[in-house]
Amino acid sequence: MTQPNTVTLQILDKEYCISCPADQRSNLESAARYLDGKMREIRSGGKVIGADRIAVMAALNITHDLLHKQQRLDKEVNSTRERVRDLIDQVDDALAIDQDERPN
Repeated sequence: MTQPNTVTLQILDKEYCISCPADQRSNLESAARYLDGKMREIRSGGKVIGADRIAVMAALNITHDLLHKQQRLDKEVNSTRERVRDLIDQVDDALAIDQDERPN
């Protein structure tokens, strides 16, 4: 029987009881399913033996994916900032031209 703030998770055929706030339960369960899937992929590849080694390889793969996505997101943010600056410059130029064409 689990306590109200405890979640029981299955990862690579092992059961883990984790304390977790109720509002984070769904996220934790999703994370456990994702990790379980990654660990099963590695285990089925047959090149890594032992739950500890499989866990480390899964952690490295997940971290690599996370860092790669973060780098891509950073590039997109920088690109968006540049586009916004260009648009602001265009608006400023248009307003300056409009001011120059107005009679005094």
